Amino acid sequence: GSGKTMLIRSVAGLMKQSEGRILYNGKELYKDIDLIPRLSLVIENIGLYPEFSGFKNLKMLADIRKIIDDKQIKSTMEDKRKVRKYSLGMRQKLVLAQAFMENPDVILLDEPTNALDENAVKLIYDLCEKAVQRNAIIVIASHNKEDISQLCDEKYFICEGKCFIEEELF
Repeated sequence: GSGKTMLIRSVAGLMKQSEGRILYNGKELYKDIDLIPRLSLVIENIGLYPEFSGFKNLKMLADIRKIIDDKQIKSTMEDKRKVRKYSLGMRQKLVLAQAFMENPDVILLDEPTNALDENAVKLIYDLCEKAVQRNAIIVIASHNKEDISQLCDEKYFICEGKCFIEEELF
């Protein structure tokens, strides 16, 4: 309820914030640019097509930009089961696969390790590290202190819609 998800939704272009500005490479979102290019997003309750397989869900998304082919999609995640049969953890893995599969420049992750087992969490940490090595920007909103300590170079806290730099709190 502090505003983390609303901030991520605003940066992603899903809603316009009521106050403040969002700048990306010196350009203001909603004024100079409509969307941040090459951005991916994982938020709570993200839409998946339950009647399709994990592969088909990834393929439909990949077909929009046509950056990756079927072979690359299969290397991300291939599962012939329908998404409706997935556990919560499997659904989370699928949306994370969507977020990383096209090597976006900006990755927004809201509670990325929710419902994941230890091996999947390590995989997400590795994917984040590789994305940072190729100079991607990753924004993570999480209640999980381990996620924050392992993944974040800069830490901000949001309380009642106000943002604080970690040093301001201690």
